[in-house]
Amino acid sequence: MGDALHQLQFSVSITGPICLMLILGVVFKRIGLINDNFIEVGSKLVFQVTLPTMLFLSIVVSEHDFSAASGFVNYGIIASILFFIFAYLSVKLVFKDSPHQGVIIQGSYRANTGIIGIAFVANAYGSQGVALAALYVAVTTFIYNVQAVICLSPKGAASGAQTAKLMFRTLTKNPLIISILSGMAFYMLSIPVPDVVVDAGNYLAKMTLPLALLCTGASLNFSLMKKEKGPSWFASSYKLIVAPILITLGAYLVGFRGIELGILFFMNASPVAAASYVMVRSMGGNAVLAANMIAFTTVLSAVTCTVGIVVLKAYGLI
Repeated sequence: MGDALHQLQFSVSITGPICLMLILGVVFKRIGLINDNFIEVGSKLVFQVTLPTMLFLSIVVSEHDFSAASGFVNYGIIASILFFIFAYLSVKLVFKDSPHQGVIIQGSYRANTGIIGIAFVANAYGSQGVALAALYVAVTTFIYNVQAVICLSPKGAASGAQTAKLMFRTLTKNPLIISILSGMAFYMLSIPVPDVVVDAGNYLAKMTLPLALLCTGASLNFSLMKKEKGPSWFASSYKLIVAPILITLGAYLVGFRGIELGILFFMNASPVAAASYVMVRSMGGNAVLAANMIAFTTVLSAVTCTVGIVVLKAYGLI
């Protein structure tokens, strides 16, 4: 009984602060302390400045062995691709006649690794975990966007090719990818970063998770959860249950343990990424359904992730 309570306490210590910040975001929006303009500006500040700064510093100020992490990164790439294929085929089978297949597919695989995933990892493993997770974020950000092009593009090679070109230009300007690659370059080339820059960057980095989680909570629209329940529940179950179980189990069988196994679980147990809504809307898909999936999974992920942590901790795997 004591062990079970200890494991639950450990799990809540990771998911609890994140859940509380999301709730505060909802409350602040309801009482008018946060408005839509704050959410838009705050989210932009996080994506373009504070989160890239945090990821850059997490790489350049710590000791790493990137060659040793190659197996971890390669597994993440393979697992993301295989699960996308699995979700793609499943949706095509279950929702044969649905015009929203692409939206459901994206909601089934695309995790919020940059904010919620990083927050989970930061709470569990600190800066060392964030640095390793940054590599995972870099590769999955690229993969997720390419997969989104595949599942959301309208039929027709020309349209798909045009969308792919646009996505390539977008990826090359993605602040997260740029900051992570820059951090790796600075680290491997031993380029010194002045202390004053590191100190100023730390101020920005410390803003990232509180601001990002407040904006995420404030942007939730619970009224949308009443719509498109069937597809939403299907995608949510894949995102929060099927993906973390399959990918974490696969990682265990391959031989990952400890921090690497924990990061793989946290990243894949994260809710649907907010970027999925932007992608669906820009490509003329069902934006209401996409927003519904984000709200569903964001609310439920605190429960499913906590359960997952309890199980993994009980068997001494993380």
